[in-house]
Amino acid sequence: MISFGMTEEQELVRDAMRDFAAEVLRPVARECDETESISEDLLQSIWELGLTSTQLPAEFGGGGEPRSSVTNAILLEELAHGDAALAAAAVSPSLFANAIADFGSQAQKERYLPHFCGEKFYPASLAVVEPGPMTEPLKPRTVAERKGEEWVLSGSKSSVVLGDQAHHFLVLARNDDQVDAFIVDRDAEGVTVSEQELTMGMKGLPMVGLELERVHVSAGDRLGEEAGCDVAQILNGTRIGQAAVMLGLSRAVLEFCVPYSKDRVAFDEPISKKQSIAFRLAEMHIHVEALRNLVWQAASFLEHGEDATRVSRFARTYANEHGLWIADNGIQVLGGHGFIREHPVEMWFRHARTLSVLEGTVAV
Repeated sequence: MISFGMTEEQELVRDAMRDFAAEVLRPVARECDETESISEDLLQSIWELGLTSTQLPAEFGGGGEPRSSVTNAILLEELAHGDAALAAAAVSPSLFANAIADFGSQAQKERYLPHFCGEKFYPASLAVVEPGPMTEPLKPRTVAERKGEEWVLSGSKSSVVLGDQAHHFLVLARNDDQVDAFIVDRDAEGVTVSEQELTMGMKGLPMVGLELERVHVSAGDRLGEEAGCDVAQILNGTRIGQAAVMLGLSRAVLEFCVPYSKDRVAFDEPISKKQSIAFRLAEMHIHVEALRNLVWQAASFLEHGEDATRVSRFARTYANEHGLWIADNGIQVLGGHGFIREHPVEMWFRHARTLSVLEGTVAV
């Protein structure tokens, strides 16, 4: 029998993340958005959840728990229900660490994974997106040239999450007719980290640009070394994560609008009784449930080692289109109150708009 129910463990994870999001993330979300920053104390509080370390191998200091992409999608939805920007910050180090755990050589695992198993927050980032229109991560303009025992990287990256403080970057670059990932130290010669990018939404999530001007890295810094890595599978994970964040944000909008529409009275009755509002809320609910099914399906493909490229693109594309629609209609439900900062919906709309274009356009 096919079941879409959660396991007991997943329910425990969901409840724990839901409480953390409500008690810790939601209360500071507006402040982070206004100041365009995340405090060190908040990042440390998120780190202590063990989202990264518990799923890394015990031999490198991790918890050794088997990683479940479906469980991670569930917890990411709950964190994003608190705030999408802070949820993205929470999993940024995991994206780097998981790529090393999945595709890194033994030497790379021994060198980098212990950093993510300590008690103190350790920032590292993926450098995937490139500036300019019609970008496609699997067709990067950034190039990697083999020079003897070294690689030389040249190009530009944008929207690098927590890049203002990351110690290492995992940079996607074109190597002749294939794409590879390279571990680049922040202090490597030729690496320039820009000032924080100015964005419409997700302001609480610091993002920067990278300029790579003939940056020399060793052969041991190519992810997987001579074996290389499956860049598509790394991207599939980021896309599923992005869709899960949009899912949590969309659910937050819906769950705010429903009680608001019951309390808001116009022409002597709650606006929830107006057919246009009721139908709008019903359609928002349908899209939230449909998106969750797409996210879980894509995560299940990834978890079982199947090619998740197509299903992850479906989930991401649906999330971008309908998540933005939900956020926009949330503003419509609130009317004039949707544009003022007394309510969080205007911030959530800006988050959705920014989140939907973080990777550029993707053709399914």
